[in-house]
Amino acid sequence: MPLNVTQQLIQSHLVTGKMHPGEEIALKVDQTLCQDATGTLVMLELEAMGLNRVETELSAQYVDHNLIQEDYKNADDHLFLKSAAERFGLWFSRPGNGVSHPVHMEFFGKPGKIMVGSDSHTCAAGAIGMLAIGAGGLEVAMAMAGYPYNVNMPKVLGVKLIGKLPDWVSAKDIILEMLRRHGVRGGVDCVIEYDGPGLKHLNIWDRHVIANMGAELGATGTVFPSDKETLKFLREQEREQDWVEIIADKQATYDLQDTLDLSKLEPLIALPSSPGKVVPIREVAGRDLYQAYIGSSANPGYRDFAISALMVKGKRISPHVSFDINPASRNILEELANNGLLADLIHAGARIHQAGCNGCIGMGQAPATGQNSLRTVPRNFPGRSGTKEDSVYLCSPEVATASALMGKITDPRDLGIYPKVKWPKKWVLNKAMLQAPLALEEAREIKLVKGPNIALLPTFIPIANDLKLTVLLKVGDNISTDEILPAGARVLPYRSNIPKISEFAFDMIDETYAKRAKALRDQGGLHAIIGGDNYGQGSSREHAALAPRYLGLQLVMTKSFARIHWENLINFGMLPVTFVNIEDYQRIQAGDVLVINQVWNKIKSGNEFTLQLDNKNIEIRLRHRLSKRQMDILEAGSLINWVKRSEIH
Repeated sequence: MPLNVTQQLIQSHLVTGKMHPGEEIALKVDQTLCQDATGTLVMLELEAMGLNRVETELSAQYVDHNLIQEDYKNADDHLFLKSAAERFGLWFSRPGNGVSHPVHMEFFGKPGKIMVGSDSHTCAAGAIGMLAIGAGGLEVAMAMAGYPYNVNMPKVLGVKLIGKLPDWVSAKDIILEMLRRHGVRGGVDCVIEYDGPGLKHLNIWDRHVIANMGAELGATGTVFPSDKETLKFLREQEREQDWVEIIADKQATYDLQDTLDLSKLEPLIALPSSPGKVVPIREVAGRDLYQAYIGSSANPGYRDFAISALMVKGKRISPHVSFDINPASRNILEELANNGLLADLIHAGARIHQAGCNGCIGMGQAPATGQNSLRTVPRNFPGRSGTKEDSVYLCSPEVATASALMGKITDPRDLGIYPKVKWPKKWVLNKAMLQAPLALEEAREIKLVKGPNIALLPTFIPIANDLKLTVLLKVGDNISTDEILPAGARVLPYRSNIPKISEFAFDMIDETYAKRAKALRDQGGLHAIIGGDNYGQGSSREHAALAPRYLGLQLVMTKSFARIHWENLINFGMLPVTFVNIEDYQRIQAGDVLVINQVWNKIKSGNEFTLQLDNKNIEIRLRHRLSKRQMDILEAGSLINWVKRSEIH
């Protein structure tokens, strides 16, 4: 049977299950990726499992999110992560070395491999011919311990690229066009695979832009073939030996199909506050501007900064615009410095920040209240920038730079001749801030360095067989994990302290939730949350599941879930269910009391069951998608409990 690239990657790593869309499969994992906002919990989970050393071919721990050291907390966590990487056998990327995804692609990405990472944008590695999947930290910890990753077999959405991009249109406009067509749920339960003659015009960094923001479509992953462009990139990185050709078989088919004519694309922009609200730039041209931001994992390549530098060379940024440059890789920053492009940016008025995620995750660079910010970042959920009432647009480097020059949102085509970026003849390959794994005997002597902000992971008991739950909160559609548990400088320094970070749960939506939940829990009561469509979209951080669980959350009822958050709820012992009849969403309100008797019998007897609204005498029909393995995890109370019970070490 002819296979597409996604199917080839899955077939070569299939441990159990069949490649039928929707069926749970288990995949052998070659590589893992962690960043510091999620990695602290992963390392604590490895410690709780009693792991001796990672079993993957390669695992890497990056420090890229929480770089601001306003006090001891982030600095302490950096030391903890360094010691954990030494103890368990991971590569360690030091603070300031760059964002995990581009750095990983530079040094470690290999065509044909499968990777899971505790960051939703792990899918960026699909640019290099990998199948890379964002997951919760517990899933990544399990993979590091040598166990397969379980996921429902995805459908494959084949996107045929034809034509060539016109001037002033770049890779960001391709993924924005996909979001314009398909929305933030268009890739749910799918891997998006790009092919077609248009691929030859997209280098690996262009592909990285597209693969990275596949997460914004809700996709399980994004896959590009490993072709001559892949080989060219690996030669530049002096890793030609890692190349293997992986292309779709001639008669390969796809579950779903789309076609993009690159020659017909124009500059696009996503309006506040969703990556799916995409319109042509001409529709918003002329609006006021406060900030323009270049960089992040979504536009991390040399070209993305070089085009900006060439556009501003010999000019000045508008005096009322903050022009923020966020290098995504230290090597690319050094390259820009070597060829004078960094100087051009500085001379034009740019603010140069350290290589890392920075403002993308709300760690600095927050915009002023009520002011428009144009960013090349991957997502613009409400408040993610660090400003609660923010107005963040997503766009290409061309749009952001043209707007910074003109002082208002600008169609870059108005600037005239499109600058041509010259590729360096030899790339900077500086590994100085990457620390290799220690030898096993040396690693065994390492003690984990834990500062006062690092708390033990909470332990959880299983859901009771008879449940009586108060609905503490009801929310609408497309609630992101940034809204469930905020990021930013105010919250993320507590990422390794679940009791403390739980105080911020849902505070962007309801500042009383955490206090009400804790009071109810302390009185012996537990609660449920009601959500709309695509509940839990965005970041993979498992704190968005852990913190409400710590506060007594047992059940989440929604119209639909985002994949990673759904997995995280199960892994921490909460029951995620969806309405059989969507109209029932309207019938339940905050304050209602839900009653489910014989929970375990109902779950195991089929995919549908009922609960009662105790105070309204109303019956609600619900559906679950739990596999037998996931039922066992819930019965154990959490994945960690299940691991211990199964004697997996």
